[in-house]
Amino acid sequence: MPARLWLTFKTEVVRRLLMVALPLVVAVGLPWLVDGSHSWFPLLEHAVWIWFVVAVVVAVNGVLRSLGTAWLSKSSLHDRPLKGLVQILQVLVVFIGGIVVVSILIGRSPLTLITGLGAFAAVLMLVFKDSILGFVAGVLLAENDMVHLGDWIEMPANGVNGVVTDVSLTIVKVRNWDNSIVTVPPYALISESFVNWRGMIHSGGRRITCGAMLVTDYIKPCTTEFLERMKMFDADLALFITAKQRQAARGEEVDVHNPEGLVDGSIRTNAGLLRAYLALYLRRHKAINAELLLMVRTLPATENGLPLQLYCFTHNKVWSEYEAVQAELMEHLYSVLPAFELHAYQNASLRDNIINGLLEGGCAPERIRDLPWGIV
Repeated sequence: MPARLWLTFKTEVVRRLLMVALPLVVAVGLPWLVDGSHSWFPLLEHAVWIWFVVAVVVAVNGVLRSLGTAWLSKSSLHDRPLKGLVQILQVLVVFIGGIVVVSILIGRSPLTLITGLGAFAAVLMLVFKDSILGFVAGVLLAENDMVHLGDWIEMPANGVNGVVTDVSLTIVKVRNWDNSIVTVPPYALISESFVNWRGMIHSGGRRITCGAMLVTDYIKPCTTEFLERMKMFDADLALFITAKQRQAARGEEVDVHNPEGLVDGSIRTNAGLLRAYLALYLRRHKAINAELLLMVRTLPATENGLPLQLYCFTHNKVWSEYEAVQAELMEHLYSVLPAFELHAYQNASLRDNIINGLLEGGCAPERIRDLPWGIV
């Protein structure tokens, strides 16, 4: 505990003890101030002892609040939902204090009142329903380490998508990505499912899964001339093509020194060569964590074409930087498709229909503005 906080805590404890000591002094001196046979003496005595009980309750709650602040200041506990636990203890202290005050007023033992509370259990359960559910939820959240202060959680059903800023007995406060504040009861985190992005933040990277839909009509076997031309496209790709050509000349299907080579691509088709190039591109990209899973794969074909997917992880997990890297990968993917004589599927627009009509009508491509790159 920091020295300044420890000094504040000690000052708070001393101040609370003085609050408790004052009614005790008055209780001891009351027989000297008022005649015991006076009719007002029992009322004054009860008032002083009620004052004492209230002072004890206020003092204990103040000490608990200071302890909670001290716990949250520790580096190992600052992200734990301890505020709800402190509030539970404060409610119990107030509840016990209330029973003692009532017992003083009616002149009965507190144990007698506690025994008689069984008849009011249903009423108490209804009145303190949220507190009881919050207590159970707080215990489960802390025991299972489900939520920390500062965690990014997501609950679409409740409109939650942001950072947890407060966890108390009755509410969990979340600051959403658009700086709006959403509050949900703690038991909602137990009764409903939610996504906690803490694991991603503490991992080695943030996953990217993006890609394009390749038009299957343009997928074709690679000719020798095409491979020689693609060697000029990228130096690493040239080394890959040369290694695969030597491997094929030896009659080897898998390179034992590079078993992932055929997984990430091949030189048999232009689509396989594109996968090989993209895998090489991802491995040398400074923003991509090459130590985590990295692959370029095709998914089952659909009526729109053959899905090509890039699967990798970024070093930077900050949202804006992550989105910038993902956008860069997508832009690069679409820009190199024509070089591999491949095209991405896209629904035709009115502009596409007009250009197609002009070309079929004999209009020279040079006279048409903004043709797709690679046509002219």
